[in-house]
Amino acid sequence: MSVLSIYSDSSANALETSTNPGEIAQKLAGINVSFERWTAEKELNDSLTQDEVIDAYRASVDRLIDKYGFKTIDVVSLHPDHPDKKLFRQKFLAEHTHDDFEVRFFVDGRGLFYLHANNHVYVILCEQGDLISVPAHTAHWFDMGERPHFKCIRFFTTPDGWQANFTGDDIATRYPNFDEFVADLA
Repeated sequence: MSVLSIYSDSSANALETSTNPGEIAQKLAGINVSFERWTAEKELNDSLTQDEVIDAYRASVDRLIDKYGFKTIDVVSLHPDHPDKKLFRQKFLAEHTHDDFEVRFFVDGRGLFYLHANNHVYVILCEQGDLISVPAHTAHWFDMGERPHFKCIRFFTTPDGWQANFTGDDIATRYPNFDEFVADLA
């Protein structure tokens, strides 16, 4: 289940929380972030190549390419037994922006996006079937947890659009991490 919690950027106490996909999309639209629920019905095992994952969703991928003119598409995937999971997790935990907008379609597993906009932190638990589009220059970070399990198709309009521009702000340390957030939902 997708979850959105909204915090003040000065307090880690949630102001509001929603699990309704329509409400999540509406709240995120207020900060120019697109959120959609897609069907991610393809069985994807861990041995598939990046091209095989993209081909499994070729119709949806092509529709986005046609709409936005994406030039770079890749698959990012991590699982609990990945030998570099701690390194990869750390790489995404600091607040950063991109010069390009970033679109991710979760085809398996889940991850936690944090969006820092308009004096708030929007924390969205994205799961299989969620499509999120983060506008260029939007401060954000991502946590996959201590035992990551996710696979996303990522889209960019420029080949180097994925490169992070770190803000230097330590705001990411002041909010529940993935494991804490998910534990609070239970």
